[in-house]
Amino acid sequence: MTQTSKKIAIIGSGLVGSLLAIYLRKRGHSVTVFDRRPDIRTIKFSGRSINLAMSNRGWRSLRKVGLEDRIKEIALPLDKRAMHVNEKPVYFQKYGKEGEAIWSISRGILNKKMIDLAEEAGTVFRFNEKVWDVDLPEAKIYTGESEKSEWKEYQYDIIFGCDGAFSRVRHKMQRRSRFDYSQDFIDVGYTELTIPANEDGTHKLDKNSFHIWPRGKFMLIAMPNIDGSFTCTLFLPFEGEISFESITTEDEARSFFRTYFPNVKKNIENLSQDFFKNPTSAMVTMKCYPWTYWDKVALVGDSAHAIVPFYGQGMNAGFEDIYVLNELMETHGDDWETIFRQYQEKRKPNADAIAELSYRNFVEMSSKTADPKFLLQKKIEKWFSSKHPDKWIPVYSRVTFSERPYAEALAIGDRQEEIMQEVLKMPNIAEEWETKEVENKILELLEDS
Repeated sequence: MTQTSKKIAIIGSGLVGSLLAIYLRKRGHSVTVFDRRPDIRTIKFSGRSINLAMSNRGWRSLRKVGLEDRIKEIALPLDKRAMHVNEKPVYFQKYGKEGEAIWSISRGILNKKMIDLAEEAGTVFRFNEKVWDVDLPEAKIYTGESEKSEWKEYQYDIIFGCDGAFSRVRHKMQRRSRFDYSQDFIDVGYTELTIPANEDGTHKLDKNSFHIWPRGKFMLIAMPNIDGSFTCTLFLPFEGEISFESITTEDEARSFFRTYFPNVKKNIENLSQDFFKNPTSAMVTMKCYPWTYWDKVALVGDSAHAIVPFYGQGMNAGFEDIYVLNELMETHGDDWETIFRQYQEKRKPNADAIAELSYRNFVEMSSKTADPKFLLQKKIEKWFSSKHPDKWIPVYSRVTFSERPYAEALAIGDRQEEIMQEVLKMPNIAEEWETKEVENKILELLEDS
């Protein structure tokens, strides 16, 4: 269905804001994007990035506006995890079925590309312009140098808040009656590190793997870049025996990497310098509701549902918000009140589900990936799934390689977990798991559910 052209403001020029601008321009709307930061195409990226893992939901959203192939040019497919457990050789775990992969993309490179593409589509960007206030009923925004300076007023038909976990637009909505809001920080922070390319430009580690060094309360991950380097992220408690607080000198950092990550010793110098050069960042789960105000204002992406990054779904979930919004625009045309109401009703349960799954994956990745019982459970699941692919799709695949709702993946995953806990109680299960008896037990439990 066609729509009457509206004058629309998007607050935030990140990935979600830029993609939303492209969608809205394709529908004939006039779009201006405001961002308090400078244009990231003109500055060095800040060293706060965790490489992005683009999966099916993200690709579907890009495909819809003809951008999938252009973004694949700056991404690398990863079809497996590479687990670096001390005292053991590296072992690989395939992510999904043959041909299924997540794609590693540098956040900075992707964001620059998305801004270019949004400009190509006719979007106007206003960088270094901070929004201080929003008049929700009137869809007006006010920008200025500081809270005390003179402000400039802009009038729009619709405003989208795509300004992240600490959104200014949401902050204004929070002051309204019956607006629910919660934020929950985990006690682990992260810092970005780099493993440079070999001299000939090749990768030092397998370039089609997502590398994980699980160490209980902390871990290191590494994702490849197209220039041969790896963007690494160290997740470490803020306080405690081994923590950001307890590592205070480059010598201590070198000793830390040597002790816990022996197979990256060639890069110790680089990692130790980055440890102090790059900022330490916190991670938050943020939930709120409602996400919209009349037919005037809507929150999209992290400003509506920030999650911890342990399922690689933050960007994918934000892109999926836009895909759903677009479907509703297609159905309801100029009825923005219905579009906004149905958008929040459809997306809220799924945002809550991926927040829960992401938090659980944090627990799993840091502490369970080296636990023999957990590894046995994963082996049994994989074995059963290969025999009955129609009856058992792992939760990871439901989230990553599917476009079915996140809420469905969470519900089915909970049931699968209950079944596996029953199976693990069977006598001698560690020695005798590849048996007809185990297969029948799982089939029987599935029948009961």
